[in-house]
Amino acid sequence: MTTRVSDPTKLNRYECRTCGYIYEPTDGDPYRKIQIGTAFEDIPDEWGCPVCQSGKGRFKSIGPKVGTYAGLEENAGFGWGVNILNPQIKNLLIFGALFAGFLLLMSVYFL
Repeated sequence: MTTRVSDPTKLNRYECRTCGYIYEPTDGDPYRKIQIGTAFEDIPDEWGCPVCQSGKGRFKSIGPKVGTYAGLEENAGFGWGVNILNPQIKNLLIFGALFAGFLLLMSVYFL
């Protein structure tokens, strides 16, 4: 029997060591009728990875989800600090720089 918690964002996520699938308590597993907010420990032992069918013993805890990064969370501290930006800001920076470069080239063309 599964139990639900009031704040699933505080629950640990678990990653399958076989295929890399991540069980998110905030999503549950709708195909196997695991409700949103169900802790991994409360999932029945018969449950398996939806991708590779590995058992619960092949999963490891990766902690609760912290923030929303546009890339892999473990790489957020590297680079020039842009890894902690959300996808909208990254797109603005990338396409803004491309547009500024285009304007610079066009200004040389009209000289």
